Amino acid sequence: MRRRTVTPGSGLEEVLDSLATAPAAREEASAPAPARPRERETLQTEFAFELPRGYVDDEGHVHRSGTMRLATARDELRPQIDLRVKENPAYLSVVLLSQVITQLGTVTDVHAGIVERMYATDVAFLQDFYRRINSEGHTHAAVTCPLCHGSFEVDLSGGRLGES
Repeated sequence: MRRRTVTPGSGLEEVLDSLATAPAAREEASAPAPARPRERETLQTEFAFELPRGYVDDEGHVHRSGTMRLATARDELRPQIDLRVKENPAYLSVVLLSQVITQLGTVTDVHAGIVERMYATDVAFLQDFYRRINSEGHTHAAVTCPLCHGSFEVDLSGGRLGES
């Protein structure tokens, strides 16, 4: 390894640029050219859902459709310092869901108070939906028919039962 001495005003930027491009140039010279260009991989970060019952706002409007985004490390850490969670650990899911739900019907400012007023079945649905998209990366579930014992896959993200 070759050392360089850099003094103020002697072109630190140029030295850093040359160091950054030198390994890349060596790799390009030694590596064979790719046969075809790589396709840009996209990551789905928002998932649509439809609540089983729906959130009823103060005016009596029912909001069923919504979107949830993937959680970040900050989303999972922030509830740990929330005083409501410290007093009642069961409140963790309310705070966490309020951070990752980006829209609920026409409501775009989803906060803990909204999640608190949801029906228990909807909160349970959202907890399962959160787990699926953040750990499994999709909203599909394998199910078995109780009558014919046939196995098939359903998309939990939306639609009413019996619709396709």
